[in-house]
Amino acid sequence: MSRFCVVLACLLLLVSGVAYSQDAPRAEVFGGYQYLHVGDSGINFNLNGWNAAVNGYFNRYVGVTGDFSGTYGTPKFLGVGLSTKVYTYMFGPVVRFPNHSKVTPFVHGLFGGARATGSAFGVSASDNAFAWAAGGGVDAKVAPHVSIRVGQFDFLQSRFASTSQNNFRYSGGVVFHF
Repeated sequence: MSRFCVVLACLLLLVSGVAYSQDAPRAEVFGGYQYLHVGDSGINFNLNGWNAAVNGYFNRYVGVTGDFSGTYGTPKFLGVGLSTKVYTYMFGPVVRFPNHSKVTPFVHGLFGGARATGSAFGVSASDNAFAWAAGGGVDAKVAPHVSIRVGQFDFLQSRFASTSQNNFRYSGGVVFHF
């Protein structure tokens, strides 16, 4: 009889753990605005664009992220406007901190690549580079399957032309939970 009670207790613990983990979404899709500040070695300019991410979670807290973005602008160098585009594609772990409030903070570390293009006077150039980002943010739930990403703040480093660029990026938008 005691063996039966131990097995039953283990099964109840297992089932309650699975039920407990189900109140956090297993997947999320984010889309929204991105601001990128490029500032390094005397070069400072701002770009605006979009950011999209897909998160899949292994459990209530830990998952993996695919993050994609594009930013655009025409910063001036020596008085000449340079049409600039920067795209990133990065992947990595994400940890969220679900709680009983409507606010869910998260942190992530992302690794991948970046592509920059620039053109002026009909001449264009492009380069691909390694990129990584570390940061996090806060999502505020507004409906059962929808949150607003109030802010995602990342340190983003790229390595174009054998030189590291230390950048700041902010993203905000809508998150859909599945």
